[in-house]
Amino acid sequence: MLSKELLKQVRQIEIRTKGLVNQVFSGEYHSVFKGRGMEFSEVREYNFGDDIRNIDWNVTARFGHPYIKIFEEERELTVILLIDLSGSLSFGSVDKTKQQIAAELSAILAFSALKNNDKVGLFLFSDKIEKFIPPRKGRKHVLRIIRELLSFKPEGRTTNIKAALEHMNHAIKKKSIVFLISDFMDEGYEKILRIVGKKHDLIGIVINDQREKSIPKMGLVKFTDAETGMERWIDSSSSKVQSWIKQYYARLISERKTLFIKSRLDSIEIKTGENYVTPLVNFFRLRERRW
Repeated sequence: MLSKELLKQVRQIEIRTKGLVNQVFSGEYHSVFKGRGMEFSEVREYNFGDDIRNIDWNVTARFGHPYIKIFEEERELTVILLIDLSGSLSFGSVDKTKQQIAAELSAILAFSALKNNDKVGLFLFSDKIEKFIPPRKGRKHVLRIIRELLSFKPEGRTTNIKAALEHMNHAIKKKSIVFLISDFMDEGYEKILRIVGKKHDLIGIVINDQREKSIPKMGLVKFTDAETGMERWIDSSSSKVQSWIKQYYARLISERKTLFIKSRLDSIEIKTGENYVTPLVNFFRLRERRW
């Protein structure tokens, strides 16, 4: 049975994200993510100015005057949401955790796909694939995806992006739009990222929290690793500690950005304490200009 609180959260996200889809992302999704190609629709009589390469010679011969083939974009796409639910996603120093932001972003993408009659599938992962919902259409299906994102309790706590990409790539045969939503606090996934990027339209959505890049000077503080559970006392006022944290995350961010650029893949940076609409809109508009 679903709790009243969970149903309320799902409904709130549906109202908020569907509003954004209708008001902000109305035509963006359709124009950015093209169909798989052109499919034959019908034939009609030739009109002056029509492309003669589209003349249907069989029909033309039968009726004694020219007819042309009409093609339409084959619109139906499959969107795959590959969502990190490892321990670090439960962190959030402002009003929402990274997991809650991931749920809202997924809802926007899922409702955008729904509006364009596309299928949506979901993979939840930690250090393994925790749950798979095959691609389907429909509002009920999208609401189920949102419920799972809000309520699912993963067994694993650590992150394995490599295993998640390998599993998804094996399970999804048809070329799809894949949104990999994570904080990308992992290593060793470089090769499979490139492989998946060649088969699918892979887009990374990186969720960061400012408190992971720098911490306030509070003296001796006990920190707990959200993924390993390891506890450690740290002098947060130490200049060496402050410097190490900044350098570590600066290197992590730089390496990830370089990887996506070299792999010719798009990525979107989202911060938990900021409005995520602007980065999403900027991504859609930038990508639209490239077509």
